[in-house]
Amino acid sequence: MSRNLILGAALSSLVVLAALVSFIWTPYDHAALDIPSKLATPDNTHWFGTDHFGRDMFSMIMVGARTSIAVALVAVGIGIALGVPLGLTAAARKGSWLDEVIMRGNDLVFAFPSLVIAILITAVFGAGAINAIIAIGIFNIPVFARISRGAALSLWEREFILAARVAGKGTARISIEHILPNVANLLIVQGTIQFSLGILAEAGLSYVGLGAQPPTPSWGRMLADAQTMVGIAPHLALIPGLAIIVTVLGLNLLGDGLRDWLDPRIRVARA
Repeated sequence: MSRNLILGAALSSLVVLAALVSFIWTPYDHAALDIPSKLATPDNTHWFGTDHFGRDMFSMIMVGARTSIAVALVAVGIGIALGVPLGLTAAARKGSWLDEVIMRGNDLVFAFPSLVIAILITAVFGAGAINAIIAIGIFNIPVFARISRGAALSLWEREFILAARVAGKGTARISIEHILPNVANLLIVQGTIQFSLGILAEAGLSYVGLGAQPPTPSWGRMLADAQTMVGIAPHLALIPGLAIIVTVLGLNLLGDGLRDWLDPRIRVARA
């Protein structure tokens, strides 16, 4: 097992654990105001200090992890649930009008970054975590569609697929029973990468006010609130920034480690 996989799993588990624990315990109420204690530096009372309203930063980071993970996880789930079937269908119908429609639709979505999609959605429905999930999820659909289509295309010419055709299995059944299990490893690795990108996207959307709304803590909005006070309270920006860095680094290392672990060719080369 590679060091990247171990370190990535450890960092990712730490963030997930903080998010889970926040459901039942935080050092302080993350929304409680304590004006006399505002802008306190990290100490034994407030481990990460307090913000400009006197709210405990450690509690906000824990609840913010919950927000970031929930948004990114659901958004990646949307991408997988819709993108993978589209990609497998396009691969099974290679060269047909259906393949062309699916791939040109993917190109259309790729032309609009998640931030632009979020702006369009929030202009109609208003800002919020749900709309951020929809925006990031829509952007993930063509990613998984392209990955699954590209991986499936090479499998459709393999002997075991020809044998399945001879056995009388239809296209849909072959895609589910034979193609999908053989591309699952690639989708798992891509899923961890998109999950880390989802964390960044959620932070970016919250930073510009399009993500989770107050009083729900969000790492991106914590950074936005801190930008005018960096000179007098640098911990307000450093702590949520480090939380984002640790989370994204952990997920990227986890994805890299999973790729090495799940790909037999890499394992053989390193043996």
